[in-house]
Amino acid sequence: MSWPRRVGVIALVLGLLITATVVYKNRSTSVTPGFDESTATTILVSHDGLDKISHVVMIMQENRSFDSYFGTFPGADGIPMKGGKPTVCSPNLSTHSCDQPYHNSGDVNAGGPHATKNAAADINGGKMDGFVGQAQGAFKNCTDPTNPGCTMGDHSDAMGWHDAREIPNYWTYANDFVLQDHMFEPTTSWSLPAHLFLSSGWSAFCTQPNVAASCVNGRDQEVVPPDSHHHVPGKAIKNPSYAWTDLTYLLHQRSVSWGYYVTKGDEPDCANDGVLCTPQKQNARTPGIWNPLPWFTTVQQDNQLANIQDTSNFVAQAKAGTLPSVSWVVPDFAHSEHPPAKISDGQAYVTNLINTIMQGPDWNSTAIFVSWDDWGGFYDHVQPPSVDQNGYGLRVPGLVISPYARQGFIDHQTLSFDAYAKFIEDRFLGGQRLDPSTDGRPDRRPTVRDALPQLGDLVADFDFTQAPRPPVLLDEHPPPGPASQ
Repeated sequence: MSWPRRVGVIALVLGLLITATVVYKNRSTSVTPGFDESTATTILVSHDGLDKISHVVMIMQENRSFDSYFGTFPGADGIPMKGGKPTVCSPNLSTHSCDQPYHNSGDVNAGGPHATKNAAADINGGKMDGFVGQAQGAFKNCTDPTNPGCTMGDHSDAMGWHDAREIPNYWTYANDFVLQDHMFEPTTSWSLPAHLFLSSGWSAFCTQPNVAASCVNGRDQEVVPPDSHHHVPGKAIKNPSYAWTDLTYLLHQRSVSWGYYVTKGDEPDCANDGVLCTPQKQNARTPGIWNPLPWFTTVQQDNQLANIQDTSNFVAQAKAGTLPSVSWVVPDFAHSEHPPAKISDGQAYVTNLINTIMQGPDWNSTAIFVSWDDWGGFYDHVQPPSVDQNGYGLRVPGLVISPYARQGFIDHQTLSFDAYAKFIEDRFLGGQRLDPSTDGRPDRRPTVRDALPQLGDLVADFDFTQAPRPPVLLDEHPPPGPASQ
């Protein structure tokens, strides 16, 4: 199998500021600005044809940087190379050398710590060279033989990258549909804050139950894991209240159906980004790091708790053609790709979900977005842009799979999970944003993230003039693909 790049060109030069317009046959006057970080390009994207999408599915995996999965993908903004050799490295504090990125064929990885302080150290003022040192520090006193980070000695796999030999299906999706090479985690932190941003555009700590105005900005240990105790001066809080406004509130107001699907098993991350912990059970009725919606005031008051379901319901609905308008799907630990879970098991799980959608009645009206919630301590060479006090965080892979997705297209726009909310709002909510000045539930979020001028527009990844593309059904357990060229 070959891996050619068929990169679509959408840019036209307009005056001093380069402006690109995606032109459709029946162009409407409704346009939305985006921003291409790689070319400093403002992009105006027509929304004509967006109503062909009736179902948005967000599949969120765990803990992989862009370079760790697509750093050698042809045409992408990948690992800097010269003559096929990496020109970048990360200092190894034990060997007093500098570790370069390398091909890692292992199905089980260790990665590194991924809290805000680790992100700052990894980024290191833009040098992007703290990954090995952070991983070594996290696993220094680790004795668990089941954790690969405890048995690696002085060499960390934080610099390792994979290609079609380990993740052939992901590379096939990137080759046949859309790969986003400037998708950034929405904040410089771990899984819970990332998932709070995914569903609400913010991560906060609320001092008064159910009072949106009491919520203040919070990251890492300041954010209350919904299945734990959290201590504040003079008070211990159990069963915290996430009182700020989330996307389901806007969807419910407009009678837009939604579902949040949780895979039964163990949670894929430790509370407050611990390296080691006793696995916690999760299911659709268990609030957790990857299932924060049960503790949102809006979900409770709108009587929407039943929308949080087991992933088996998603599979059944995809087969029956009864998917809601908006779906979030999260795995259990074993299928999450969170170290030390197997990459192959995560890829098989995602492939099964996508195959099921493709074979169901809703395929011709569906947009599937696949991403990984944070970088997991793995190397990435691109310094995240600063958009507000919360981020963005490090780059993660992003895929767009749809019958209307452009074929073999690499999207260089600056994106984060806020772009998912923006897409949903433009398609189903008339462009209404999670804005405390207009949504009827004022909170103190520092930025309306889905309205930031730096944020790209996912509509650029679609061509609604083309006939719906047929499914690309893949083997859940494929043979290895070819090595990077």
